[in-house]
Amino acid sequence: MYSTPWCGYCHRLKSQLDREGIAFDMVDIEAQPEAAQIVEKANNGNQTVPTLVYSDGSAQTNPSLAQVKEKLASLA
Repeated sequence: MYSTPWCGYCHRLKSQLDREGIAFDMVDIEAQPEAAQIVEKANNGNQTVPTLVYSDGSAQTNPSLAQVKEKLASLA
């Protein structure tokens, strides 16, 4: 999950994923400029977070927990 420390949507999704036992890596785009470029590429030049990038290379921006679970199920 690409995020920023001050992003409320990121904190909410992180809590939901933790509660569901879904493992993920957290990447702060403010601390890692190369990560910000990945987020911009996925969001038409915008640094919109949370952005999740999956093993198949696809991305979701500010997804719901249900959307994340659906995507992970499709990758399994």
